[in-house]
Amino acid sequence: MLYHQFKLNKMEEEIIAPEQNVLTPNEKMRDKIMQFENAIKAIDSEKYHVYTDKNSERVCPLTHSFSSGIYVREIFIPAGMFVVGKIHKHDHPNFLLKGDVVVVTEDGMEELSAPMSMISKAGTKRALYAKTDLVWTTIHLNPTDTQNIEELERDIIASSYEEYEAF
Repeated sequence: MLYHQFKLNKMEEEIIAPEQNVLTPNEKMRDKIMQFENAIKAIDSEKYHVYTDKNSERVCPLTHSFSSGIYVREIFIPAGMFVVGKIHKHDHPNFLLKGDVVVVTEDGMEELSAPMSMISKAGTKRALYAKTDLVWTTIHLNPTDTQNIEELERDIIASSYEEYEAF
């Protein structure tokens, strides 16, 4: 997951906001999300706070919980953050437990408000803007009952759309 914190302005709206046509092909929206992720990576980290997987937990702490065959991942995201998520290989439940967020997926843009639940379809990658502090929980199958996060992520996450399509 890639994190970035700065004020929403016209440039960011143009990068993250999809065209208003709800019939936009999935490939086009996927490309826009990837372009947004690349734009964040290119931002001057001296001027703005840019976080990647390696240094994000101090700003967006994760909580991992386990039950028989289940892995629960909860993240806190502070207001004002842009987050670009990873591509998930499987359908899975999501729970927005706290906050208001603008979310862009290949299906378009929507505003979500807690409390709510939804099912993420396999292949989904999200770009989001946290309007308020968020608590977001995802639930994944864990058939081996491992508590090794790296192993779980290999089973749950595709590193690219090409990897996902081959899966």
